[in-house]
Amino acid sequence: MWHSFRLPDANIRGKSLNLGVDRPKAAVVAIDLHRGHLDMAVATMPTSPEVAKQVIAANKRLFDWARGQNIPVIHLLTQYRDVPEIAANPFWRTRAEDPKATRKNVLKHNLKGMPGVEIIPELLDPRDMVVDTKKRYDCFLGTDLGFTLKAHGINTLLITGVNTNSCVLATTTAANVRDYAVIVVKDCVETMDGPALHEAGLLCIKTAFGFVLSTDDVMGLDSLRS
Repeated sequence: MWHSFRLPDANIRGKSLNLGVDRPKAAVVAIDLHRGHLDMAVATMPTSPEVAKQVIAANKRLFDWARGQNIPVIHLLTQYRDVPEIAANPFWRTRAEDPKATRKNVLKHNLKGMPGVEIIPELLDPRDMVVDTKKRYDCFLGTDLGFTLKAHGINTLLITGVNTNSCVLATTTAANVRDYAVIVVKDCVETMDGPALHEAGLLCIKTAFGFVLSTDDVMGLDSLRS
C-alpha cells in the first residue's frame, strides 16, 4: 500500500537561500489567473469559489510586493482562435467526451472573445507584461516567454497561478530544463482538480524541478530585494 508523505520545505537560513545562480534576477510568471478559472460567473473550467478567493488574494499580495521591488510580473494567458486548436490535443478530446472529468469543458474554454479570456482585473497593473499566446500547459511552447525573459536578463522565476498539477507543473519542468532557477510560490498556486493533486504537483516540483516556498519566505529573501 502506498502512503502519502510530504518532503520538508526548503531550508532557509535567516534570509538567504542558495538558488544556484550567482546573482538572481527574478520575474513573476503568473499562469492563467483569468476569469475562465477564477470568476464563477463566467468560468468554463472553474476552481471552487473558496480556492478562487484565496489564490486571488495571495497573488495580489505577492504582486504588490514584487512591483515594489522592481521585479516584473509577466502574465501568461491561455486563449484559442477556434475549437480545432484545442481539439488537436488527443487527450483533451477524451476529457471533453467524459462527463465525469473535471476538465470536460476543455473544448469550450478560453476561446478568443469569451469573457473568461481576461486576467482578473485586480491582479493586472499597467506595469505588467502579458503573453497571451499560450495554448498548452507549457508556457514556453509557442509563446515568446523565453525571449521576454532573456531580453530582461531574467534567470530566476517566481511561478504562480492555476493549475498546480498541469500548467504550473509543466512550466516549472520546462523552466528547469532551460536552466532557470525556479521558485513555485505555494500559496499562490492552486488547482481545479482538488487538494490531493495540488499537493502531488508540489511534491513533484520540490523533488526535482525547483523550490516550493511561501509568499512570506519569498518576500524575506535578501537576494530578491532591490
